[in-house]
Amino acid sequence: MGFNTSLGLAGSYSLSPMPSPTVSDQNYIDFTSSTTAGWAQQYLPELYEQEIERYGNRSISGFLQMVGAEMPMSSDQVIWSEQNRLHIAYRNDDVTANSTVVVTTAASGLCTLGSALSNSMRVGNTALITDAATGLKTLKCYVSAVSSQTFTLKPYTQDELNSGEVTFADADKVNIFVYGSEFAKGSASMSGELKPQFTQYNNRPLIIKDHFKIDGSDTAQIGWVETTDESGASGYSWYLKSAGETRMRFEDYLESMMIEAELTEASSGVADHVSNVNGSEGLFAAVTSRGNIFEDLASLADFDLVLKNLDKQGAIEENMLYVNRSLALTIDDMVAGLNANYQGGASFGVFSNSADMALNLGFSGFRRGSYDFYKSDWKYLNDAAGRGGFGDISGILVPAGTSSVYDQSMGKNIKRPFLHVRYRASQTDDRRMKSWVTGSVGSASYIGDDIMEVHYLSERCLVVQGANNFVLLKES
Repeated sequence: MGFNTSLGLAGSYSLSPMPSPTVSDQNYIDFTSSTTAGWAQQYLPELYEQEIERYGNRSISGFLQMVGAEMPMSSDQVIWSEQNRLHIAYRNDDVTANSTVVVTTAASGLCTLGSALSNSMRVGNTALITDAATGLKTLKCYVSAVSSQTFTLKPYTQDELNSGEVTFADADKVNIFVYGSEFAKGSASMSGELKPQFTQYNNRPLIIKDHFKIDGSDTAQIGWVETTDESGASGYSWYLKSAGETRMRFEDYLESMMIEAELTEASSGVADHVSNVNGSEGLFAAVTSRGNIFEDLASLADFDLVLKNLDKQGAIEENMLYVNRSLALTIDDMVAGLNANYQGGASFGVFSNSADMALNLGFSGFRRGSYDFYKSDWKYLNDAAGRGGFGDISGILVPAGTSSVYDQSMGKNIKRPFLHVRYRASQTDDRRMKSWVTGSVGSASYIGDDIMEVHYLSERCLVVQGANNFVLLKES
């Protein structure tokens, strides 16, 4: 009986003994050949069992844990109100004609507000008027008449609005600031009253989901690569790595959704084609619509412009700067330049730089003007798989501390962090971060197919209070 050639051991594929211990194509099994596929190698390679972590810690979450807080909510939306400014001022807006302040007839001092502006001027008010273009022409006036969207200004000096040293012309766009009032002896009280306007904001939680699935048989499959990831999953079963990375990716999505989420606009692609996907207002969207945007921060002069703008807002003394690598180095260079010659420069008590110590150019905190800033790298803006792959946003300035707002559900003023997350929860169910297993592996009760499914779910939204104190730093 001859050899069964179907085994691949006969003819040119049979093994031939050699008189000396040398390797040839006749005395070892070629494991790359389809003919001998499935046979073990005679000479085993040197195996590195552990997977190489070439990207380091790949998690990009952690920002909200550092600057915010999380608290439960039991409704479909969170509603809060924020105070308006105390004093009356009109700043001309060239973007839309509905927000302009115009000298309609200079000879009579008649001024007109755009339809989007509410007329809060009252007879007897004293106001400062300045041209919107340069701010160099200023005149102090008395409000003599008010009607609908117009009011009349009479100057205190002999200069009329359209003559003398201060010259205003018809259709000039102006800024106006009310600084007080004046009345004659025995005159009637000021007519009308100012009531605080109710400025309400709201946001809706969105539902975030993810899912991992594997056949039951594959959970018992072992490999030669040992895996260990950031979530702590380790072992020689490859599905452990897949499951661990699914959870870690989901936790990153919980944060990135709070940062990037957008509200669904009417007649948008989402609104027209997907039902009941309302979106939510994320951090970038909130600061873009209600906060401040500064482009191309590159010098100390630029940074001082940011400070001047903070003076016009809430002037929160302590602020956090979360920036990418490029802006972090720029800030280091700016601060180091101030401290170049310590005796004639600036000292930084935040981290005790002195003339007798080696200068630390990796500044983590500094004081400029009356503000303290604490700088931190934001991995989300550096990671190529995150926003760092786009390079359009270089950082964000977040005020530290809390703000006082009126909470609709509680019916009173409360203090909340400027930035915090609200998640759906009740006595029955907590949807902050849910995970459960179904199928034949790992679940308490087996129902369904021979598979293992891991489900992840969260329902949450971000609340950005006092967005006028935030600054989004962008690249043009």
